[in-house]
Amino acid sequence: MSAALSAISTDSLRPPATDFLGPWATSADCAYTRDYNGFILAANLSFSRKFGRSPAQLRGMPVSDFLHPDDVGGFITGLSAPRAANEQRWFTAQGVRWFAWEETALQAADGALVGIRAVGRDMTRQRLAEEQFYRLSRAVEQSPVSIVITDVDGRAQYVNSKFTEMSGRTLEDFLDNSTQVLRDGHASESAYEEFWQTLRAGGEWRGELSTRRGDGSIVWESVKASCLRNPGGEITNFLCLREDVTERKKLEHELRQSHKMESLGTLAGGIAHDFNNLLAIINGYAEFCQQGTPTPAVLQKSLREIHRAAQRASGLVRQILTFSRKAEVRFAPVDLNQLVRDLVALLAETFPRTVSIALTLEERLPALLADQNQLQQIILNLCVNARDAMPAGGVITLHTFPQSGATLNLPGVDSTRDYACLQASDTGTGMTPEVRARIFEPFFTTKPGNQGTGLGLAVVYGIVVAHHGCIAVESTLGTGSTFSVYLPLAAETPVLLAAPARGEFPGGTESLLIVDDEVSLSALLTAALTGKGYQTSAAASGLEAIESISDSSRVYDAVLLDLNMPGATGIEVLKVIRLCRPQLPVLIISGHITPESRAEFQKLGQHDFLQKPYTLDEVGRRLRGLLDPAKNGSAGV
Repeated sequence: MSAALSAISTDSLRPPATDFLGPWATSADCAYTRDYNGFILAANLSFSRKFGRSPAQLRGMPVSDFLHPDDVGGFITGLSAPRAANEQRWFTAQGVRWFAWEETALQAADGALVGIRAVGRDMTRQRLAEEQFYRLSRAVEQSPVSIVITDVDGRAQYVNSKFTEMSGRTLEDFLDNSTQVLRDGHASESAYEEFWQTLRAGGEWRGELSTRRGDGSIVWESVKASCLRNPGGEITNFLCLREDVTERKKLEHELRQSHKMESLGTLAGGIAHDFNNLLAIINGYAEFCQQGTPTPAVLQKSLREIHRAAQRASGLVRQILTFSRKAEVRFAPVDLNQLVRDLVALLAETFPRTVSIALTLEERLPALLADQNQLQQIILNLCVNARDAMPAGGVITLHTFPQSGATLNLPGVDSTRDYACLQASDTGTGMTPEVRARIFEPFFTTKPGNQGTGLGLAVVYGIVVAHHGCIAVESTLGTGSTFSVYLPLAAETPVLLAAPARGEFPGGTESLLIVDDEVSLSALLTAALTGKGYQTSAAASGLEAIESISDSSRVYDAVLLDLNMPGATGIEVLKVIRLCRPQLPVLIISGHITPESRAEFQKLGQHDFLQKPYTLDEVGRRLRGLLDPAKNGSAGV
């Protein structure tokens, strides 16, 4: 800017500054004039109303008083050209507003530059819309959800970056070709047609679709499609949102598998009750026949009961109880290495000669607190599974070693505990990832025909969970599989106890009440205990037992009480006993005692339990254990 221009002031303006507004003096657009020092010379009525000051008040005020602080630095008081355009934020009576100004240099009659006329429009709405559009476009482009907009025929008009990433195709692939971009994932043409019928009717379509990527992997997406309308309500486009839910589907699948096994476990409880009753009948009648010299009639009756129970038991799945977490596990000290050696000696006699078993056992491995029978099932099922995976023969390697929980990265591992690992490896056919993902699923099997039930590895899984352990599987197709079972070691080294010697149980003369809804089992106990000198009465239901207990004229020295019965449960019967005859000894006998049931019994002061199937010797000895301490204080109540 020249020195002459900078020296111009409002006093030297000729003619008056208001004349320089010209036709803008009455314009609806804001207009003002300023000198080259940035002072307002004149303003029209629109400018005056916008800024809440009269033209007289505005005259002589610096323009910088109205500018937003962030825009003052960029404001130029003069012009380097006859015309210029700029935008700033101004403080108005309505607040901060964006203005777009067109500025023109003003000349006096003698041609001298005397000021600048600025005509502006409020662009706040436009600027806000542009900023909103910018934020929206960034959000759409960077969205974790795939977004596609099509025309009414389904041809893509816009796809965001996530959509191209998920589909594995470029933007040009969609825009340059007539690709039916909404077709992916629909199972059939009829399903795709139903999808379009919903959209063309103005509805909204929701669902989950699976598509296969170029690398062969399956991607699950949650899809929502709807129509876009113009101001007149006419459908002009379709909007489709696709969210990747593959990980969620995997978690849902794992949860369904967990629920499936829990449901199967609940079913196992009911099956276990009936099945253990049948086993008790078979074992009891067989033991009864072996005592003394039974008459032919008694022998025939016993054999008929055994045969009938065996036929009923054949329809039940023998191993199904191990699925149930509600099933009680009998923990006792177990030498895992010795258990492996004993079972391998048995398996070596039954497996084909083409299959050999190698042992790599860590010496001085601490004992486990576990259920020995269930550990046997783990070893047996893993070995049988390995044998079946090697139809042409091979080597099964059983390896045991201790492992710190802090070094294990598996679900359910307690990092503060130590574990014993039982590892079973084979040189068989191996598994595909799809098969490996389902091997612990009940009734899943890859064996042909009727060669497999699909319960072996599911049984292993149930046992490991019941023992608070975990299991890992490694398998490569064509080279074999390795199953690693981790079971927690006891906090202290337990003392391994020898099994007590068994013999004929002692008798007595006390009066007993036998409560069991299984008529054959009740008859067996009645016959066996009566033969030992006891006086017995039987109740075939919970209600019948309550009636007998409530009758004060009946004398009982002990009660043998089943848990699951019609009419009233064992817990309800025990509550009546504690009310009417609080000192009466009770032995709970059941085929399925859950931890919850045991806890409820213990709240009632009941601590004596016997699990079915049992032997008559067990019943007799446990009964004497109850009666002998009670003779002096509670006999005949």
